[in-house]
Amino acid sequence: MEDNLRTVAKFDDAMRASIAQTKLKDSGIESAIFGESSAYPALNAVEDNIELKVNAADYDLAVKILDASSSAE
Repeated sequence: MEDNLRTVAKFDDAMRASIAQTKLKDSGIESAIFGESSAYPALNAVEDNIELKVNAADYDLAVKILDASSSAE
């Protein structure tokens, strides 16, 4: 299944990833967060270690939604 997923955004903060996931869900796009926590503390400190992924078919729309929301902030 992961072969059908594309990374739509990367974050260094789990809260920001969750907010972006909610924005996509509100628009009807399901997504998944990967790398939110690690058993290795050094990996949690790496910038943009958290990935928000969507189905490949939803990728273009998801990018537009996240771009629009970030430009409105």
